[in-house]
Amino acid sequence: MFYGKEKTFKDLNDLEKAIKDYINWYNSDRVCKKLKGLSPIHFRKQALNSASMT
Repeated sequence: MFYGKEKTFKDLNDLEKAIKDYINWYNSDRVCKKLKGLSPIHFRKQALNSASMT
């Protein structure tokens, strides 16, 4: 995501924000086929809910 785009960030704070936004997207919004079309966080929540019901 960041390789080759080093000059697009104004300063380290801008880069840090971009990294945090990417991590948030990767864990919260990214849909993954292996996780039945859910994001990692949604898959984890679903697994925990079904485990607590048994």
